[in-house]
Amino acid sequence: MAASSSSTGSKSSNNAGGKQSGPSAEQVVATFQRMRQEQRSMASRAAEFEMEINEHSLVIETLKEVDPSRKCFRLVGGVLVERTVKEVLPALENNKEQISKFIDSLNTQMQGKGRELTEYRERYNIRLVGEGEGNSQGAAASAAGSSGQSDDGPSKGGAGVLVS
Repeated sequence: MAASSSSTGSKSSNNAGGKQSGPSAEQVVATFQRMRQEQRSMASRAAEFEMEINEHSLVIETLKEVDPSRKCFRLVGGVLVERTVKEVLPALENNKEQISKFIDSLNTQMQGKGRELTEYRERYNIRLVGEGEGNSQGAAASAAGSSGQSDDGPSKGGAGVLVS
């Protein structure tokens, strides 16, 4: 990635002298991609739990219109148990509330991961493929479909990393 016309011997001595304490470009890219994957995983989990909340809401609204003494069935740990509506409804509402709290916690973690990712990008001057010079927002979405790396090299003193 370094744009140097000197021999490989002088390149290795430059890298050894200038980057003793810092990670290599491959390590930076691997860490960045791992962080992006963690953020995507969190977003996926949040979406799954949002669907769970929607299902809980639907069942709660349906059960509110039913006689409280009517029997209903609930799946608990893979076992179908028979209960009454008045026993199940509070448990469903409590579950829905707990899931909502978990989603809020997950969203907070995602925001923290986003800030961490942004700081990491700025620290190592990481540019995504297809990202414009002044356009840093939404670059992950535009670069997600790209599979090749550019040979442009870093624009700020050779310290940047290009991520596809």
